[in-house]
Amino acid sequence: MIKITSTVGSDDDGDTILASKSQSKTEKPPLYKILLLNDDFTPMEFVVYVLERFFGMNNSKAAEIMFAVHKNGLAVVGVFAFEIAETKVAQVMDCASQNQHPLQCTMEKE
Repeated sequence: MIKITSTVGSDDDGDTILASKSQSKTEKPPLYKILLLNDDFTPMEFVVYVLERFFGMNNSKAAEIMFAVHKNGLAVVGVFAFEIAETKVAQVMDCASQNQHPLQCTMEKE
């Protein structure tokens, strides 16, 4: 949001006075990385399913990320505003719990 103000007036002598302009910019909100953590028990197929369902990835992209999680121990699966990231983490954790998998998902400030 940009706010610009200016005032034109005159003083007692009839001279024109121009007030200074002020500008303010709204800062972008911080973004949060969603991390998926590897474990030795959650099936790879379930991780792919979670990535497709909650992060809108196609099958090949989801498989690529799943292998990155498996190989590196964790991977960033998305970057979002706080509220969206928080919701997605909760959805993943609920889904994993309902399916009795120990899959862990967390978020951290970018």
